[in-house]
Amino acid sequence: MNKTAIAYTVSIATLLVAIWLGVSIGTVKIPIETLWNDADATASNILWKIRMPRVLLAGIVGASLAISGAAFQGLLKNPLADPYTLGVSSGASVGAVITLFFGISLPFLGAFTLPVFSMVGAAATMFLVIGFARLVDRSMKMETIILTGIIFGSFLGSVLSLMIALTQEELRQIIGWLLGSVSMRGWKYITMVLPFFIIGSFILWLNRRELNAMLFGEERAHHLGVNVKRRKMLILIGGSVLTGSAVAVSGTIGFVGLVVPHMTRLMWGSDHRHVLPLSLFNGASLLIICDLVARTIISPAELPVGVITAFIGAPVFAYIFYKQRRKGAM
Repeated sequence: MNKTAIAYTVSIATLLVAIWLGVSIGTVKIPIETLWNDADATASNILWKIRMPRVLLAGIVGASLAISGAAFQGLLKNPLADPYTLGVSSGASVGAVITLFFGISLPFLGAFTLPVFSMVGAAATMFLVIGFARLVDRSMKMETIILTGIIFGSFLGSVLSLMIALTQEELRQIIGWLLGSVSMRGWKYITMVLPFFIIGSFILWLNRRELNAMLFGEERAHHLGVNVKRRKMLILIGGSVLTGSAVAVSGTIGFVGLVVPHMTRLMWGSDHRHVLPLSLFNGASLLIICDLVARTIISPAELPVGVITAFIGAPVFAYIFYKQRRKGAM
C-alpha cells in the first residue's frame, strides 16, 4: 500500500471512528446497534433527532473550514492563512449579530433569518474585499488581497465590538453565538448548509491542479497556461462560500482552517489533489471530536466548541509562527 492509499485509509477510518464516538457518547450512552435497530424508542429518538444531526453538522462545518483553509494557504503560499484572513467570517458574524441585536425575524424566513443574514454578510464582505483589492492592484497580488482582508476584518471587528458594547439583554446570546456551537441545530440546518458545502468544495476541487501550479509563483503558473486572475477569483469564491455557510450555521469557530491543512501537509505532502480531500476528512473528524469534548467535559453543562478549537489551535498557531520566523531569520 503506497503513501497516498495509507493517507486516505487513515483519514476515512478516523472520520468513521469520530462519528461513532460522537453519536454513542454523551449523558445517555447509545449502543451502536441503535443505528439499524430501533427497538429502544428513547435511544433511537436521541440518536436520530439530537446526536446524528449534531455530529453531521459538526462534520460539515469542520470539513468546510478545513478545505477552504487548505485552498487559501495554497493560494496565498502562507501556512498562517486560513478562511478568516480575508475577513469573510467577520462579515458573516456582523450579519448574524445585526440580526440578534435588532431582533430581526422575517416572516418568510422565520428561524432561517439568522443564517441567511450571516451568509449575506459573508458574501458582501467577499465582494468588497475582491473589489477593493482589484481597485488597488489590477493584478490582485497575494499581499494586496491579504492586506485588504486584514483592513476589512479589523473594521468589521470594531463594528462587532460596538454592537456588543451597546447590547443589554441580548449580550449572552450574541457572545454565545460568536464563540461557536453546533448544539440544537437539527436536520434543517444540515439541509440548508449542504448545498453550499457541495458547491464550494466542487469549485475548489476543480482548481486543485491550478493550486499546485501557483505554488511555484504566479509567473510560472501563467507560463504553464493557468489563467491566474480567473483561478484566484474562483478559489476565493469557493473558499468564501464554504466559510460563510459554515459561520452561518455554527457561529465563529477558529483555527480549524489553520491547523488541519498544515498538519495534513506535514504528514502527507503538499499536492493539492490530495491535500484538499484529506483536509476535508480530517477537518470533519477534528470538529466532531472537539464538539464531543465540549459537550461532555463539564456534563451536563456544555462549552462552546469554539473554546475547544481555540485551546488546540492557539498553541499550534504560535508554533507555526515561530517556525516561520526562525526560517525567515535563517
